[in-house]
Amino acid sequence: MANKKFKTEVSKLLHLIIHSLYSHKEIFLRELISNGSDALDKLKFLTLTEDAYKKVEFNPSIDISFQDGDNPTLTIADTGIGMNEDDLNDQLGTIARSGTSIFLEQMEKGAKKDANLIGQFGVGFYSCFMVASKVEVLTKKAGTDQAYRWVSTGETSYSITEDTRDGHGTTIILHLNDEGKEYTSRWQLESLIKKYSDHVAFPIFLNYEETLRDDEGKETGTEVKREQVNSAAAIWKRSKSELKDDDYNEFYKSLAHDGEDPLLHIHTNAEGTLEYTTLFYVPKKAPFDMYQADYKPGVKLYVKRVFITDDEKELMPVYLRFLRGVIDSEDLPLNVSREILQQNRVMSNIRNASVKKVLSEFEKLAKSNPKKYEEFIAEYNRPLKEGLYSDFTHKEQLMELVRFKSTEVEGYTGLAAYKERVKDDQKKIYYLAGGSEEMLRNSPLLGSYKKKGIEVLIMDDDIDEIVLPMVGPYKELEFVAINKSGVEESEKDEKDKKAEEKVSPLLEKIKKALGDRVKDVVASSRLEDAPACVVVDGNDPSVQMQQMMKAMGQKDIPAIVPILEVNPKHKIVKKLAESTSKKDIENISWILLEQSLMMEGVAPKDPVDFVKRLNDVVAKSLD
Repeated sequence: MANKKFKTEVSKLLHLIIHSLYSHKEIFLRELISNGSDALDKLKFLTLTEDAYKKVEFNPSIDISFQDGDNPTLTIADTGIGMNEDDLNDQLGTIARSGTSIFLEQMEKGAKKDANLIGQFGVGFYSCFMVASKVEVLTKKAGTDQAYRWVSTGETSYSITEDTRDGHGTTIILHLNDEGKEYTSRWQLESLIKKYSDHVAFPIFLNYEETLRDDEGKETGTEVKREQVNSAAAIWKRSKSELKDDDYNEFYKSLAHDGEDPLLHIHTNAEGTLEYTTLFYVPKKAPFDMYQADYKPGVKLYVKRVFITDDEKELMPVYLRFLRGVIDSEDLPLNVSREILQQNRVMSNIRNASVKKVLSEFEKLAKSNPKKYEEFIAEYNRPLKEGLYSDFTHKEQLMELVRFKSTEVEGYTGLAAYKERVKDDQKKIYYLAGGSEEMLRNSPLLGSYKKKGIEVLIMDDDIDEIVLPMVGPYKELEFVAINKSGVEESEKDEKDKKAEEKVSPLLEKIKKALGDRVKDVVASSRLEDAPACVVVDGNDPSVQMQQMMKAMGQKDIPAIVPILEVNPKHKIVKKLAESTSKKDIENISWILLEQSLMMEGVAPKDPVDFVKRLNDVVAKSLD
């Protein structure tokens, strides 16, 4: 027997689990029962679809027993698929396979007593070390003859030795510490099983010794009993009328490994041409891996209550990857492969109908409970915007669901509400995208729109600039970015045109001074208090978008040269137009450009030169 090192800094990780999650230590039992249920699911599927497993006996059960006294133990045994030596090394020798570094980072930031961290980061099994000083795992894989015993105290190493076991499956023996002694109570265990695992589709038996007494109450001996504790019914197949919120919530917590109740559940039982059941949940908080390329899908596929897969990203669209839940079809074949699944017409129809139903429920929530919908938007507004970009079929529904900030209202507003507020002659939805909310709200570009009472949507999400140009009009209102050139041309009046003509010679001088640092220098009619601003050509990305692409590591991005808009009504511009000093015109031209870029969050290209010019101008103004 050789001791093997864990594949991560396990002592640090387990220390954090034990000392940060004690207030939720009881969830260890939920995690171990869920693991046993998964093992039974996998074996059931194989015995129905794989010739090599069809002769394997499938007699599903999860048995829980305990022993108190000086050396208390708690044992959880299943008759599932079991593990071989490689499985033990891969599954129990690698801590937090779904993101150790992120887990540690979250824990160290003070995410104390946050039970949903356990399952999300693939450390569900290790939660047992909260209540155990030593853990033994005796397991034998179905279809093999050799059993193995895995042993660890949860510190730096573990051992694996060959052993014997009657039948396939896994037995976990917890040698309870002082914190775990309370789990040698029949009533405590029964209560926890009913609370967390009543819905598990396989029978969970509690084994215990019952004291026998005669008619006078005297002890006459003991009897070992084996009693099924859970209802063992797939909750999604039960009628909605017989289920309470508590039933839905407890199933969700076990399914999603989350300590909090979900924000919303959506239960559908479809009959007719297609027969299927879906039960979807929206977590209260967005999954930690939602923006990672290798995110873990949250929807499980069953066929006639037989588990098929929980690792298929095509079950629901990518932008709804935050959903947790179950799809159970009566019409798919049990041996459906992933390749067939992606092309299967039945699955495609279930998927489309499910998306439509989910989005409809979001619409209902927005109308019936605006406060709760704001909670939803705070977590999932961005994925919905991704849907606008990727899901043309459901674009109309998504347009009603997404929310934006605005110059007219606090919090978020929808496009329908914006349309109700537009002026009678307004044919456009104006928006300003790129940068932080604070920066956008202080943009000089908003000046004339505020003066005219025109609402502008503030889009501070970096995805907005990508999505909006793709969605087309909303109920005949075109989306117009106010930081693009040419937006105001059709709105200039005679007074604006005369002011532009008057300052035209100055514009040429500024353009000459700045050279190839600007694409053009033009007069602006939309600026009120600011002397100048920068915009970009209609088809060019904004200054912020260019910076974001560089930050993401994109190379060979062509340099986008901005257009400088100058305010003819501003005192600085009027004074500059009267100046005959070439040096003054050059210095102030550069200052106008650099300060306009700074308003967009871009630092001066040459800070020393910028400060020198600024000092020259200030010194001259004091003479």
